[in-house]
Amino acid sequence: MEAAVASGVGLLRTVTDRDWEGVPAGRLEWSCLQTAEHLAGTLLAYASLLASRSADAWVPFDLTLDEGTGPAGVADVVETTGTLLAMAVRTTPRAVRAHHPYPFRSANREGFAAMAVTELLLHTHDIAEGLGVPYEPPADLCAGALTRLFPHVRPDAAPWPTLRWATGRGELPDRAPVTGWHWVNPLALPAERLTLEALTPAAAVDLHTGGDGGYAWLGGAPLQGARDASGMLVKAYENGVLHPEFGVFAVVRREDDRAVGTMGFHGPPDDEGRVEVGYDLVEPARGHGYATEALRALTAHALAHDEVRTLCAVIDEDNLPSQGVVTRAGFVPAPLEEAPREPGAQAMRLYVRER
Repeated sequence: MEAAVASGVGLLRTVTDRDWEGVPAGRLEWSCLQTAEHLAGTLLAYASLLASRSADAWVPFDLTLDEGTGPAGVADVVETTGTLLAMAVRTTPRAVRAHHPYPFRSANREGFAAMAVTELLLHTHDIAEGLGVPYEPPADLCAGALTRLFPHVRPDAAPWPTLRWATGRGELPDRAPVTGWHWVNPLALPAERLTLEALTPAAAVDLHTGGDGGYAWLGGAPLQGARDASGMLVKAYENGVLHPEFGVFAVVRREDDRAVGTMGFHGPPDDEGRVEVGYDLVEPARGHGYATEALRALTAHALAHDEVRTLCAVIDEDNLPSQGVVTRAGFVPAPLEEAPREPGAQAMRLYVRER
């Protein structure tokens, strides 16, 4: 956040001697001055949402520049509002979510920071383009924005052109032009004692490579199953086929903000509306009903989609506790087509939940 403020404001201060009011900002209809005012207002709005923890609406105020404020003053305002947001991000607890309309009605501190970074980089680019000066932000800021807010966009070796393409500001040789774009703050599904938080590609990469994904884990660390599931998500992201609502979720206990496991889908629904679920809880979390509670929430989420007709879970034949979880969540046994197995391989059972 602070690096993005420094990058954007650093560029803006080099062009304060130009006419910002009479020049459109790149491809936008706003002037460069209006774009900078919008940017400052957005940063302040994000800070106010985190500070107030507003759950269902924008905080009812707006930023208006004093009459006669010129480019140098506007750059000061952008720096000030960006700094206020950075302070709000730093002091907001990890689990806090506040209102943001798209797409799932809320964002956490990381989401607001990522949106602000994206706004800073893109609108600085718009102003620079309008004034005829080059601007290229640090690649790590662009990559961070993509892996947190654009899970549906296949990454590329050059993150800045990819971010510009994904937001309708440029072309890539192997992709169709973007005429309408959106970002995706991770979905959070509430349950009685838990929250299921969709993993971003950034969190999944960290988990898959041995990190904690940004979570404090009950028992100290996730299980290998969580790392393997994260690897599947990373592969889907790298191939440009990740569906954010049908990814992997961290299962977080609200009483202490501890991650107790992961749960999610093996991919989006197939042509017959069938989607497979899987889950893995750390040892200290077992026996408390967390898996059943989380699976009920995940099942309700999936079956709310018109394209989902059937949920299925494939479970080891001798894993009676897991079979109990799916049964309590409304799944029933179904025949499993026999497939060749390696000698000594575990027999499996299929459970399904129909719409």
